[in-house]
Amino acid sequence: MEGIQIQVERVEAKPEISVIMINGYIDTTTSSELERVIQNLLREQRYKLIVDLSGVDYISSAGWGIFISEIKNLRNHRGDLKLANMSANVSEVYELLEFATILTSAASLNEAVAMFDGGGVEGSGLAVKKAVPIKPAS
Repeated sequence: MEGIQIQVERVEAKPEISVIMINGYIDTTTSSELERVIQNLLREQRYKLIVDLSGVDYISSAGWGIFISEIKNLRNHRGDLKLANMSANVSEVYELLEFATILTSAASLNEAVAMFDGGGVEGSGLAVKKAVPIKPAS
């Protein structure tokens, strides 16, 4: 897979939560696309974000910087950013650099949703409303 593909969805049971689903890698060349998506969500006053990293094998310092730079703004609006479904490679860097002191991670989307209010979404699966995929700028 080349570059990055990003899609934004909403949790059906909790429509105030947006899920950013990423496939590819997040590095210097692709991190600006991720930043654009997050900035668009902030403009829409979407302050509860979950980033699904199940399709991501690599995040550079530029990618981690995007997540960290948005935390204060999100939290100032009673929101947050949760990382979910990290691969072993991504999780290893997350732990090594001690990002857990700043960024919250979850093993699944359902767990990430539950972290926002202490309650989970009923059922074993997490229903999300499909949104129009956001394609990288050419």
